[in-house]
Amino acid sequence: MEGFDGQLVALAPRLRRHARGLTGDAALADDLVQDTLERALRYRWRFRLRPGAWWGDGADGLLPWLLTLMHRLRLNALRRKDLVVATDTLPEVSGPAEDPGLRRDLSQALAQLPEPQRAVLLLVSLEQLTYAEAARVLDIPQGTVMSRLARAREQMRRLLDGAAPNRTATAANALQRVK
Repeated sequence: MEGFDGQLVALAPRLRRHARGLTGDAALADDLVQDTLERALRYRWRFRLRPGAWWGDGADGLLPWLLTLMHRLRLNALRRKDLVVATDTLPEVSGPAEDPGLRRDLSQALAQLPEPQRAVLLLVSLEQLTYAEAARVLDIPQGTVMSRLARAREQMRRLLDGAAPNRTATAANALQRVK
């Protein structure tokens, strides 16, 4: 299989890994990847007709386009749902740490992040996109990417250190009464 279809097949594992990080659930991630690939096939002409676009041609340029589709599908699904489902399944993350407790702690901390922060953290840290690329994928300003990433990293540090994720308490401690 060559061309566009072959590139989609080659990028499917990376899309699945990213979707697992976004959703925290294998079944939801598989559905999201399937919807993303289906939409990419349906609208392949949009990718090919835009050689001057920021994602360019080829597999390197196709991944950001697919991630953009995936994030928009995810946002649409979140807007439609009133119910948030929490699971205890872990995303398949390859890395040097083989400690299952650490994987569980990371997964739980990641699940506690707000959706916009989690999306930015996954794009920059897991998918290795630049701030500019992540901004284009999420259709937000680059400064917003940087601030969400900083907040996400700080929240992850707090959660992994065992601190409560209460944001109002930290904000109240930062404010001092001045007479």
